[in-house]
Amino acid sequence: MKPVSKWYKWEVLALLWVAYLLNQGDRQVFNSVLPLIRDSLQLTDTSVSLIAVFFNLFYAAMVPVGGYVGDKFSRKWVTTLSILFWSIATMFTGLANGVFLLILTRSIATGGGEAFFGPANYSLLGQYHTDTRARAMSIHQTSYYVGVILAGWLAGYIGDRLGWQYAFYIFGGAGVVWALVMALRLRDFPSAKTPDQTGQDAVATGPDRKSVTIWDGFMTVFTTPTALMVTLGFCGFIFVITGYMTWVPTFLQENFGQTGAQAGLNSMLWTYVAAFVGVLIAGTLSDKLAAKNPRVRMIIQGIGLILGAAFLPFMGTVSKIWLLYLCFAGWGFFRAFFDANIYAALYDVTPERLHASCSSAMIMTGFAVGATAPYVLALIKQATGSLNATFPILGVIWLVCGLACLWVSRRHYNKDNEKIKISANE
Repeated sequence: MKPVSKWYKWEVLALLWVAYLLNQGDRQVFNSVLPLIRDSLQLTDTSVSLIAVFFNLFYAAMVPVGGYVGDKFSRKWVTTLSILFWSIATMFTGLANGVFLLILTRSIATGGGEAFFGPANYSLLGQYHTDTRARAMSIHQTSYYVGVILAGWLAGYIGDRLGWQYAFYIFGGAGVVWALVMALRLRDFPSAKTPDQTGQDAVATGPDRKSVTIWDGFMTVFTTPTALMVTLGFCGFIFVITGYMTWVPTFLQENFGQTGAQAGLNSMLWTYVAAFVGVLIAGTLSDKLAAKNPRVRMIIQGIGLILGAAFLPFMGTVSKIWLLYLCFAGWGFFRAFFDANIYAALYDVTPERLHASCSSAMIMTGFAVGATAPYVLALIKQATGSLNATFPILGVIWLVCGLACLWVSRRHYNKDNEKIKISANE
């Protein structure tokens, strides 16, 4: 294997940045063209919301398998093949002509393929970046924001001009191309356990990997107070994010008369431009302050949820569009404080050999809870006639999670972090 230069870790970040952009863009495509799918296939709000629910539930169910595979085998090939699989499934989603095929191609095939990406993606990035971990994770997270903005506008534009099917064809095709680039350029992190003599990618295949079981991540996360709190905070975070991203484009179309392209762009642009700025600030601040006191990571997360929650109730009450966009931006800026530290905080208190498995335990739990958001919000919309009543409920969820983060950071974070340092040195 070629020696890894000090700059290669930034190429890894660039490769995974684009991959994550496509990952999140792929998810947002469905939300942007949801009204077009609903109308063209003559579906109800609750029936189309079930497609998003099944996507998140199947994704959550498969993530533990993805985490196990990511800790057991080559993280390069797990991420690369995941991109290829979900991108092909996305292209086939454009051929669906009813709820059953949408669930099969979108929820099961696409969701299942994406489940293998997250744990291996973050673990590989965390291996290459140690002292720059939160900064790298924050830069990586900006691809999420760019992806949903790009997909929000472009998918809506393509849907309005060519039909919703072509949005899936184009985004799926882009993923196939990037999977080929990843296969050529991405390398596994060099392992000291199995020095490579053949010029192939070195993969850790020593006792640590062989001893990994599918349950190890769950046992670690649910018996470590800080990791458990990161996971519970992630549950509330994903519930609100999933509900927002699914229904806000529709909210703008129905309440403010925007077109699909306008709603797709405006529902994401103001939120994620602000989040882009917020995550870079939070990541840099987190690395700098956590060097002196590790629990700062979770303090920043708690503050982000509490301040972000303050903007949510106003979204359903303002009548002026510029005030609504201001609420989107404020919410997005502070949500980035939680975003920037999710995996950095989790990895601070869990063993490196189980990072993919612990990530998958957190992701599965978060998305299992978050999966219900589109349907719950659809029921509220159906009962009240609008989405306005849902925003205060989402705000309360974040407020509770934020306060809990502050409490756990004070009681447990530094103790859990010290245990990991001691075990790593034994």
